[in-house]
Amino acid sequence: MSHDWLWDACQSVDAEYEQQAREHQAQLTKPPGSLGTLESLAIRLAGLQRTARPAVQQVWISVFAGDHGVAAEGVSAFPQVVTGEMVRNFAHGGAAVSVLARALGAMLEVVNLGTVNDPGELPHVRRAIIAPQTRNFCEEPAMSPEQLDAALHAGAESVAAAHAADAQLFIGGEMGIANTTSAAALASALLGETPLALAGAGTGLDAAGIGHKAAVITRGLARYEASGDALTWLARVGGFEIAALTGAYISAAQHGIPVLVDGFISTAAALAAVRINPGCRAWMFFGHRSRERGHAAVLAALHADPLIDLGLRLGEASGAATAVPLMRLACELHARMATFAQAGVSGA
Repeated sequence: MSHDWLWDACQSVDAEYEQQAREHQAQLTKPPGSLGTLESLAIRLAGLQRTARPAVQQVWISVFAGDHGVAAEGVSAFPQVVTGEMVRNFAHGGAAVSVLARALGAMLEVVNLGTVNDPGELPHVRRAIIAPQTRNFCEEPAMSPEQLDAALHAGAESVAAAHAADAQLFIGGEMGIANTTSAAALASALLGETPLALAGAGTGLDAAGIGHKAAVITRGLARYEASGDALTWLARVGGFEIAALTGAYISAAQHGIPVLVDGFISTAAALAAVRINPGCRAWMFFGHRSRERGHAAVLAALHADPLIDLGLRLGEASGAATAVPLMRLACELHARMATFAQAGVSGA
């Protein structure tokens, strides 16, 4: 399996549709710019979807699950078996993202990339098992080249399914005990930031636990040369689900599907995706600003302005899913507000 496809060109933004949308916004019965981000959302979506009437009614959510060898370092407040148990919870509709997906009428797919306690065949769960877990990156690279390729490809497969289902928006989520450690290590390597600046509470660590997590990341990163591109660092310290998200974001841009990025872990994957294929950045929207410590730095590196800030830090695509109604309302306003001429209202 090869990852040469990662460098294929992403779809281009249609500047003409974007300009038409901008001109249409200027004719609506409101002061120019008074709907702020709701206006810019509709304008961007018009250019991406190549239509005068953008819409995000058909939403596809893929939650990628995988266990992490670095959990052996005691970096999580929860035991590792929770990953497999949560895959079962997703399948049975009990997780936060399961509830949100039903409320949104979104398609929810769960992709099991490998858990230490395999829950087996489950409804709405695609088995793409790579290994029970990554290796402990404090001792050796988390993934072999073959495992990295498999994870990236798993993300692309989900996007292919979303494309076949005519999805208008793709959301990627993740589940994996210790994956905030992996995401913080990846972000530290790509941004040149200290682990202490990026490591956060994750599933609920106290200050001592966060300090221990940062020390573990520092020790892990010290094993490797400071140089290396995003793919190299994904293999060294990433997780199966983080690599799958990276592959999904690039593939979505190549298929012409806008992406709504979730929290810290998903944004770390988005940073890797942009470093690999910069063309995918134009297709990214950012759902929320997580309370996880490192999220602000990664968002800043991507020049990202998230839609909501509700103090969330759950992951599993929950923050992005919560922001979908704002995108839908932006499209409704764009399509259904009267123009000054239609309403008989005097313009500026």
